[in-house]
Amino acid sequence: MRVKSARGVRPAVLVIAATDSSGGAGLARDIRVLTDFSVDALCAVTAVTAQSDSRVAAVHHVPPGVIRAQILAACETRRVGAIKIGMLGTRATVEAVVESLPPSAAVPIVLDPVLVSTSGGVLLDADGRAALLKKLFPRVTIVTPNVPEAAALLDEEPAGSEPALIQQGQRLLALGPRAVLLKGGHGNGEEAVDLLIARSNVVQRIVSPRIGATSRGTGCALASAIAAGLASGVSLVEACQQGKRYVTDMLSRAG
Repeated sequence: MRVKSARGVRPAVLVIAATDSSGGAGLARDIRVLTDFSVDALCAVTAVTAQSDSRVAAVHHVPPGVIRAQILAACETRRVGAIKIGMLGTRATVEAVVESLPPSAAVPIVLDPVLVSTSGGVLLDADGRAALLKKLFPRVTIVTPNVPEAAALLDEEPAGSEPALIQQGQRLLALGPRAVLLKGGHGNGEEAVDLLIARSNVVQRIVSPRIGATSRGTGCALASAIAAGLASGVSLVEACQQGKRYVTDMLSRAG
């Protein structure tokens, strides 16, 4: 899949995320997705994880000063068209990222709120979650939680219906992001429905057939695909639609 910049220059996305030794998620997945969209990747590593498909064996958090230096160096290297943020891990990391981000109006920011691994390992501690909501949410263009993540961020039970999910999305929106994309992969039914909620309170339904397959790294893939679109100059709605198509194809191939 190829996305061309409106200016004819190959766009770049700064990925702020962790490594995953299995290659299924994290930076390895992000770079693979950006490559598929013909978008260059700049990287700031927040943590090094030892993971397999079944467990998180170890996590080493990169010192905050090194994270700040990575972000600064990446932004000095070339123009960043969008930023994708994944696993952060700790409050200190969240704060280091917030302190290092360019002004929110300067570059679109996509936040994938990584809270736990697919195997259930905790990847953002309680203090980190509080800092994420208070300090990072107001800086981002769009946040992309799935149903369990939306509930966990709000300290609520998972929504059991689309209207309830929209209400949770609106409560997340009130915390400061310009938009919230609620991913419907954990729902039921023949269709997987993602809900894009913006500050206008307009809800855009992005629908695809539900695929009877699972794959690690779908959250990373969707957020990176959205960032690729935004870096290339497409609208937020179009970026979310192309991200949905990319993940649907990814799941189809996994099945």
